[in-house]
Amino acid sequence: MNRPVRSIFFISDGTGITAETLGHSLMTQFQGIEIRQFRYPFIDTVDKAASVSEAIRNAAEKDQSRPIVFNTILDQNLARIIRESDGKIIDLFEPFLNELEEELQADRTTRVGQAHGIIDHQAYEMRMSATNYALNHDDGVNMHYEEADLILLGVSRSGKTPTCLYMALHYGVRAGNYPLTDADLENPGLPRSLMRFRDKLVGLTINPDRLHQIRSIRRPNSRYANLRQCRREVAEAESMYQQIKLPMLNTTHTSIEEISSKIMLQLGINRELY
Repeated sequence: MNRPVRSIFFISDGTGITAETLGHSLMTQFQGIEIRQFRYPFIDTVDKAASVSEAIRNAAEKDQSRPIVFNTILDQNLARIIRESDGKIIDLFEPFLNELEEELQADRTTRVGQAHGIIDHQAYEMRMSATNYALNHDDGVNMHYEEADLILLGVSRSGKTPTCLYMALHYGVRAGNYPLTDADLENPGLPRSLMRFRDKLVGLTINPDRLHQIRSIRRPNSRYANLRQCRREVAEAESMYQQIKLPMLNTTHTSIEEISSKIMLQLGINRELY
């Protein structure tokens, strides 16, 4: 039996990050539906809105069902054009803005693309600086962690780099990471070079079978990707964490967003989401 196919549109007058993030979160609650995704950021003119509306109608005709449209366009004229399509429109801002206008006794000031514009230049520079820091202190290339907010420890491909970059881009957190090598795992205790940064460390671990899958894509049929090797590395890394009482998080079934939030909570780092 073929699974139903539904077209999902993420439409925004800005980057589309909000529409995609919230839309994906909502769609994860529904299983057994095959999804075809379309992303339309920066829809800020009548012509662009009309083009997207036509794309929605074409998808409806092809699927023989209404596309689901997650919309964060604030301009009412552009939003009206989208609503005239054949989609099921889920407006992610409008219901909340109406309630806020009533509660605050104030009218909104609609600016296209405002949700992700550079409003706070200092915060933007902080994020860019943190991103550069994460790149320059990736995989133990640069061991000068004095300015780090935190350091992630873990075997290769356990999720250190993407987590560091996410925290840098979204929270302005300066995160370095250190890969545990065979030499580190063969010696008991924390690597000497990390001892003075003990309070900044968090250990990442992962299911060995999942690690084997990830490494096999990168280096198939290698000792690096061998399941026995993966099991040994993970076991020795977890033993180290437990020995030195290091906070440990398993990344196997956890999103980067959740990992980042748990790490920051564990270390008492309180930053706004930009």
